[in-house]
This record gives sequence, structure tokens and C-alpha cells, in this order.
Amino acid sequence: MKFVTEWPPFSKEEFRKAIAKYNNLSAPRLNKLSWSHLKCIINNEACLGNIISIANMCFKLGSWLLHFKSSTSIIIPKPNKESYNSLKSFQPIVLLNMLGKFIEKVIGKCLKFSLISNNFIHLCQLGGLKQRFTSDASVTLTHFIHSG
Repeated sequence: MKFVTEWPPFSKEEFRKAIAKYNNLSAPRLNKLSWSHLKCIINNEACLGNIISIANMCFKLGSWLLHFKSSTSIIIPKPNKESYNSLKSFQPIVLLNMLGKFIEKVIGKCLKFSLISNNFIHLCQLGGLKQRFTSDASVTLTHFIHSG
């Protein structure tokens, strides 16, 4: 097996692709930013460069900034409940730092690609990955049976 000792730096394209799929109508996060705010920030080349520098340095040092670790839990009532006298009528949600959450998503996507491309994921684990369905596993299994 080949282990990666040096991680390649993140690219602007990775961050632009990652932000494009998020809904502009989402609720603001812990730092009062929504995805639409972050999309505007990413469109600025200097800001995007700074965000990439932060992500690269966090990954290189193997440490996550304390600012990204902070969260706040809030409790919201579930809609259309007859009575709000029980705990089941409420939904707790956790608000994370928007930039930290975004960088985590980009890092996770890169790690997933690296794991799959280097065959570090066993064939039985394909169902837990996005865009890796049971049909993909069955095609892979059929291929191994015919080639074996």
C-alpha cells in the first residue's frame, strides 16, 4: 500500500466546486453567516486565497483552530404539534462556525477521494460513501468474479 506523507495543497477550484452546491436560503450559522455570504467572500480572490491558506496550514499542522471548534446548541419547536408540553415536541440543533464547517467539507471530500483512489476502503464499505451505491458494489463484485 502507498501512504501519502505530504498532502498536496488545496486548490481554488476545490473550494469553488464545494460552495456551488449549497443553498443560499439556509439559516445563518454561529458566526451569523449564511452560505450566500460565504459565496460572496469566496468570489474575492484575496479572501479565497486566505481561506485556502488557513485550510492548508490546519492540515499541515494537524490541528484545528479553536475558533472552528466552538458551537452553540439551540432548541426549536417542531411544526404542527398539538402540544408543546413534552420534549419530543422540540428539536435541538447545533450551530457551527460557517467557515470551519466549509473547510471540513472540503477536507472530507479530498480525504474520501484519496481513500478511494488508493484502495484504502474495503469493497464492503462502498455503501457508506456518497455516490457509491449497492449497484456499484455488485458491479465491482461481478467484475472480480469474471476476472478471477
